[in-house]
Amino acid sequence: MSDLVEFAKRYAEAWSSHNPESVAAFFAENASLTVNGGPPTPALEVARGFMRDFPEMTVTFDKLDQREDRTAFQWTLTGTHAGTGNHVRISGYELWKINNEGLIAESKGHFDAADYERQLGKRGDG
Repeated sequence: MSDLVEFAKRYAEAWSSHNPESVAAFFAENASLTVNGGPPTPALEVARGFMRDFPEMTVTFDKLDQREDRTAFQWTLTGTHAGTGNHVRISGYELWKINNEGLIAESKGHFDAADYERQLGKRGDG
C-alpha cells in the first residue's frame, strides 16, 4: 500500500503540473479514464480538457481506500475556470484497476456533477 500512496501523491502532482503528458504517463498504453459514467476516454484527452478549463488548477491527494479489486484515489480539485472566471472546489475519486506493471489499466472517475455545474454558474468568488 505504501507504494500506492507514493504513486497517488505523484499522480496528484502530475494533475497539478499543467502537463497532460505527465498524467498520461501513469496509465497503461490502452488504458482509459471515464468521468461520471461517460465514455472511456484516453487519459491524455481528459487531462488536456481539465488543464484547458482550469489553467491554474491544483489537485490534492486526499486518501486511498481499497475497494475489492480496485483502489479508490480520493482527490480535491481547486482552480479558477477559464470560461466563467469562477473559483471551483470539487472533491471526488477515481476507482483504479492497476496492471502488473504498476500502471493504471482503467480508471472510473466520479464527482458531484450538480455541485460542479452550480459552482461554474455562480458569480463572484464562489
